[in-house]
Amino acid sequence: MLMKTKSTLSPATLRLLLLVMLVAVVLAGSGWFSHARAQAKRPLAGASVAATERAAVDLKQGMSLEEVQMLLGKPWRTALSGSGPSGGAQGTLRWTYTWSSSTAVSERNLNIDFAAKVPQQWIVSGWNWSTY
Repeated sequence: MLMKTKSTLSPATLRLLLLVMLVAVVLAGSGWFSHARAQAKRPLAGASVAATERAAVDLKQGMSLEEVQMLLGKPWRTALSGSGPSGGAQGTLRWTYTWSSSTAVSERNLNIDFAAKVPQQWIVSGWNWSTY
């Protein structure tokens, strides 16, 4: 014996649900979800300065933005300087990682400078530690 059930969803609700599913499929296909997840990741957040210094030993000139982010996580601050419309270098991109110790009064910063001869192809040109 089959019973006929009445649908509780209106046609407008079904269309909205279909639209939401379509947007989710398009975003997943474009890789948007994986990029958002990678950007939110900060593997060394809360790590000690000593642990960060050990990880920073693996920094090398010529590393890409992605390689540095995999090593140290997403930077706390970024800055761009010297960028201009001239055909030469694209300026300097600086990523700053900041750590503070509960026992120390000062903050420790790791500044990583990137240079690009070709637009959007940034590579590590140098880095330094500073204390404030």
